Amino acid sequence: MRLFRRGERASTLDLLVAGLGNPGREHVRDRHNVGWMAVDEFARRHGGNFRAKFSGRLAEVRVGERRVALLEPETYMNDSGRSIAAAVRFFKVAPADVLVVHDEVDLEVGRLQLRLGGGLGGHNGLRSVAQALGTQEFARLRVGVGRPGRGDRRSVADYVLSPFDDVDDVAEIVARSADAVEALLVDGLSGAQQRFN
Repeated sequence: MRLFRRGERASTLDLLVAGLGNPGREHVRDRHNVGWMAVDEFARRHGGNFRAKFSGRLAEVRVGERRVALLEPETYMNDSGRSIAAAVRFFKVAPADVLVVHDEVDLEVGRLQLRLGGGLGGHNGLRSVAQALGTQEFARLRVGVGRPGRGDRRSVADYVLSPFDDVDDVAEIVARSADAVEALLVDGLSGAQQRFN
């Protein structure tokens, strides 16, 4: 993994963090937008101000000595890769220095998993990112949103496009997701994995 190795690339950026989601007021609280929620929280903690760029919203922050760009693609989930690839080209970062924060139905609600590379798990946002970057070797923070419960007749697509249940502590899920990004910056991938996986 290339995270934070200086001197061998042109970029002065240490990490590009992209939170996946869908634009529009109707999607703000959707499970599918938990990536955006986590990036918003990270920006809030570190004084990031968003501006329009790369068909999305971009903020740049410093965390200690680390320079971090935060991106929320506004291209809709299935075309997120277009926005992320534009930012990758602009900042000249390697795909391994991109962290994609996204919802994950195959993890129970609130469970987190950090990893480099791996499959796409049927996630259309990840598929778009992998296609646009030409590789699946980018980091991911998978944020568990669970699946529809027994007796819930919604499809998985309808489930992720609906708000979290009242019993889900969304603020805690989002805060822990932002904590995991901070841990990645401070402790590296293996250290962050030990704390959050």
